[in-house]
Formats: sequence, C-alpha cells, structure tokens
Amino acid sequence: MLPLVKIDFINGALGQVSASADGVIGILATGVTVSGMFSLNTPYKISQRADITNLLGLTELNNPGIYKLLNQLFDQSGDGVEVWIIGFADTVTMTTMLTLATIDGVQKLLLTANGKIRTLIVHRTPALAYVPVTTTGIDADVNLAMLQGQITATWATDTLKAPVFVLISGLYYQSDPILLPDLSLATNNRVGIVIGDTVEGNGCAIGIVAGKLAIAPVQRNIGRVKDGAVKGVFAVYLGQVLAEQSDVASIHDKGYITFRTHTGRTGYYFNDDTLAAPVTDDYNHISARRTVDKAYRIAYDTLINELLEEVPVTDEGKVSVVYAKSIENQVENAIVNSMTANGELGNDPANQNDTGVVCFVDVDQNIVSTGLLKIILQVKPYGYSRYINVELGFKTVI
Repeated sequence: MLPLVKIDFINGALGQVSASADGVIGILATGVTVSGMFSLNTPYKISQRADITNLLGLTELNNPGIYKLLNQLFDQSGDGVEVWIIGFADTVTMTTMLTLATIDGVQKLLLTANGKIRTLIVHRTPALAYVPVTTTGIDADVNLAMLQGQITATWATDTLKAPVFVLISGLYYQSDPILLPDLSLATNNRVGIVIGDTVEGNGCAIGIVAGKLAIAPVQRNIGRVKDGAVKGVFAVYLGQVLAEQSDVASIHDKGYITFRTHTGRTGYYFNDDTLAAPVTDDYNHISARRTVDKAYRIAYDTLINELLEEVPVTDEGKVSVVYAKSIENQVENAIVNSMTANGELGNDPANQNDTGVVCFVDVDQNIVSTGLLKIILQVKPYGYSRYINVELGFKTVI
C-alpha cells in the first residue's frame, strides 16, 4: 500500500438526540455556451460580480439560471470571494452532474480547483420539455442527486484529502411537506437540500445560501438572526406559496434548508443548516461539518510532513514519549492558530487552558512492527440555541 496519512471521523461524541479559503464555492449548473467566453464542461474561476458578464459573458437573456444564481451569491457575499463554476447542457440531470464518472464533470471541477472548493452547489434550469417525477413532493432527480452527492463528497475527502459538502436545489417542490422524504432518516451527512425561490414556481434560490456560506466563518449557522435577513430579497415562495403562508415547520422537521420569517423582524432568514442525516449524527449540520472539515485539512497538512519520517522508539519498539508529544503539539498548535484564535471552536473563555482541541498519540503502540502511527484528534464545537424557553409571569412583591 502506498504510504499515506488517513484521517477518520469519529461519530457519536456529541451525544445529540432525536471570505477566506473556508468560503470557496464550487457550482455545477446548466446553461448554454457563450461564444468565445463561456463553454460547457469547462471550469472557470470568478471573484466578483463584474466577472459574470465581463469574463464569462453571462446575461439574464442568454443564461438566466446561472446569471440569477451568481448574482444572488454576490448579493450576499460581495466581491472578493472565490467561486468555481462548470456548466452543463440543460438535458443533464443534477445526479449526472454529481457523478464522478461523468466526463468533464464534477471531478474535473474539483481537480482543477486543486482541492480548494469547500462547498459544492448543484442547480439546474431544465429544458422546457422536461417532465419531472414529483411523487415524493419534489423532483425525483433531487433524491437521486443526494445519494450521488454523498458518494462524490466522500471521494473528495478520502481520495483528494479535500473535504467538501454538497447543497442541492430542491426543484419542483409541490408545496406539500407531507409528501417530502424525511431527510433525518437518511445517512448523507455531506449533503443538504434547499427549498425556496424568490419567484413562484419550480426553481430554487440556492445562490443565496452559497453567498452566505462564502463569507460565514465555519462555525456560523446561516440562520443566525444577529447576522440579519438575507439581502435584497423581498419575497420568497416555497413552491407556489409565500414562505410566510407555508408550513415551514413541517419542512424543517423533514430536515430541509428553507426560508422563514421572524415576528417583529423584516425580511427572510434561514430555518437552520441541516444536512440529510439523523439528529444523532455529529455532522448533521453544516456548521459542524465545516468545523470538523477545517480541522481535517489542517491536521492533514501538518501530518503529511511526518509521512515516512524516522520515529524514535523505545526498546520495545514503541513510540517515544518525546516524539509523541512533539506530534501532539504540532497538530494542536496548528489548529489553535488557525481556528481557536479566530473564534471557530467552542473553547471555554473562563478556562485559559481550554484551547478547544486535543491531540493524543498513544505511546503504547508498536510502530516498528506495524508502521502505523495512531492519533486521536478532537475539536470542541459550539452549542447552538435552537430553542429558547422562558418562564414569564408577574412579580407582585418587590
């Protein structure tokens, strides 16, 4: 076997019950060629709104779907974020876009971006003749794309050592949450599905989610009220019905990302950042997924330097305590400097020794006989106030 560094995610530790490099966005979307500027099945990188037309030649007339998605993204993020995009013919399904074997498809985009993409957005503007299958209350292509997205995201993590998660447009939502599959019963903790558009119909304003993620720190929930309402949005429809008149609670309970309103506040917010996984899964929220994925990248970048390194050992062939401590310190310091210092881990501010990260190298392992160095790495997440209960009453005696 080729020498390598392998990092496995530990699950179950949380005990849950039933514009930086972190914001690099990749987009798979359908469109048409713009002569001399935008070709299908070709990756492009842009970083500002002006690039949409000036660099790619995309307009509302020649590529309305991609044009809308990218403008929604920059509405939320502003200029300066890194966005990679590849276009497909309007006959290509989202499932096919996400399939690794698709020639000049998602694999090409991820490789061209050299592992920089953190969030993969998948959207489609189908041909006029397209007839969706909506027996589950949403286009069947969405459900299949979710399964394929998990496969592709896992490949990017395990093979490229460049973790990503996937967000899919929930197209052709039929305005009835009862029909929707329950994503909390799925096992796709690298995939989420977004429902809702700025116009009535079958589309999805997934560009708004992409823009929020492009500038949010990894630990930040996109539904955080303190960040304010999404910018420049004056109406949101969930299928054929305005969001404020829709059964948002039922959509939320099924595990979808969607839009909501808050009494006394103007504008629209996101309900949460849920991924298609059980509530008992440590990584069933984007904020958890992004946090642990960043720790993964830092740990990999640190530990790759130790590959095929000479490891001092004891008389029993076990790892030297001095070497073990050196590795622990290297990994912890790298994560502290890149995450704890930026407020991205849930360390206790009242405890100056709590860095939010623990790295442990067991010295009781015989590396001479196995060639394997086992390391345990744990990072501390934030808690999130998803439910706030207040006991309110009268006080008659002062």
